[in-house]
Amino acid sequence: MTSSASNVDLAPSRPSIVHAAVQLGLVALLVYVCARIILPFMGILLWSVILAVMLHPLHRRLSGRIGNRWSAFLIGIVGVAVVLVPMFVVVTSLGSSIYWLVSGLQNHSLTIPPPPTWLADLPVVGTKLSEGWSLTVANLPQALRQYGEMLSKPAAWLASFAGGLAAGGLSFVLSITIAAVLVAYARGAAAFALSLLELVTNSKARGARLIHLTATTIRGVAVGVVGVAVIQSMLVGVGFFAIGVPAAGALTLVTFLLAVVQIPPLLLTLPVMAYVFATEATTPAIIFAIWSLIAGLSDNLLKPLMLGRGSDVPMPVILVGVIGGMIADGLLGIFVGPVLLAVGYVLLMEWLQQRSLEDGRQIEGPAP
Repeated sequence: MTSSASNVDLAPSRPSIVHAAVQLGLVALLVYVCARIILPFMGILLWSVILAVMLHPLHRRLSGRIGNRWSAFLIGIVGVAVVLVPMFVVVTSLGSSIYWLVSGLQNHSLTIPPPPTWLADLPVVGTKLSEGWSLTVANLPQALRQYGEMLSKPAAWLASFAGGLAAGGLSFVLSITIAAVLVAYARGAAAFALSLLELVTNSKARGARLIHLTATTIRGVAVGVVGVAVIQSMLVGVGFFAIGVPAAGALTLVTFLLAVVQIPPLLLTLPVMAYVFATEATTPAIIFAIWSLIAGLSDNLLKPLMLGRGSDVPMPVILVGVIGGMIADGLLGIFVGPVLLAVGYVLLMEWLQQRSLEDGRQIEGPAP
């Protein structure tokens, strides 16, 4: 009698298990198919979401005056113009610098100054660097034969990165266009994100807190760190292009990378100032030096204006995000990498803090 009752209780569970397995399989198949379609555009979509979160406060101010759609349209047009013009200048300059270097190596017309005297005095590597530099000055073909294999991989990576700059510029334009559409539908997007996080966390208050934390981190890193670095590098780059520094586009890009990881751009601009004083007239060199000093120290004014402070995320996280993003997605990854890694770090710290608070409550509970 007991055995038959247990069989009756267990019988309905078998179809329900099969039904649940079919549901999970269909959901997994749907996720896989959608992921295959979205994956080629993942970097652009992620940067679009980041831009939309950054631009949403501006959109709210403008929409109250000119309307929701006109505000999004204005943000998209201005954003494309602001990004496309300096991006075109930097990419063109960097491409011409690489072409000049490659053509100079091919026809042996590249002139290299002799190594400075202090280079040989550096510990460990000074002598080898000085010998390699001297060999390059005296006999460039011989130096290429001797060190060419060592430089082949970095040169291939540099050529690949330079080739992806044009595609990166188009990706930026497309990302800003998508971001303008997203800010026009900000309410629906926010409601969807809240519903999704409420389903994941099983708590509406918890989901709302995670959305607020994510948006705050994105604005803190994207505006307070990446945004300030973009403006500062553009200011420094204006001086490079105005004075006619060789490889101004490459130097501007290096300035941006230094500013993102919170290294003072003056470490780069000071040697450039010395070069300008050695090659240009005194008055233009003094004007360039003053401009470079102001631009190199401009982050001290930009950060309080743009967010008061950049972000509470440690700089090693930002540095790893910049390098990893650049390796993974090229130019676009420089911007997306630190923001995503910072969001992941903040959410992880929030989760660990929540777990420690829950464990503390359990320990402090009444004794049995």
